Amino acid sequence: MMFEILASEILLNQIKILDEKSKRILESKIDMIKLNPFRFKRIHSKKFSRVFRIKLNINNIESRLIYVVLGNKIFLVCLLNRKDDYKNLEKYLESIK
Repeated sequence: MMFEILASEILLNQIKILDEKSKRILESKIDMIKLNPFRFKRIHSKKFSRVFRIKLNINNIESRLIYVVLGNKIFLVCLLNRKDDYKNLEKYLESIK
């Protein structure tokens, strides 16, 4: 099945401030999502049933790339810092509507 990948404005703004090495890491993870979006750990959400996360280490900061699978579309939502413990997740997921 072919998936279409869409990025939110929040994620695009977060990517702008990353260095080249971090962008390459992120790009390789997105390629892995294209191959099998259900490969990574599922997380709980009140709004969506297919929310997943990918562990990343960007600039020595533990982060998570959050994405949602809806049909044949994959919405890349945001990069969350691990120390924030998903507190703002639902706020970021509202940007998908």
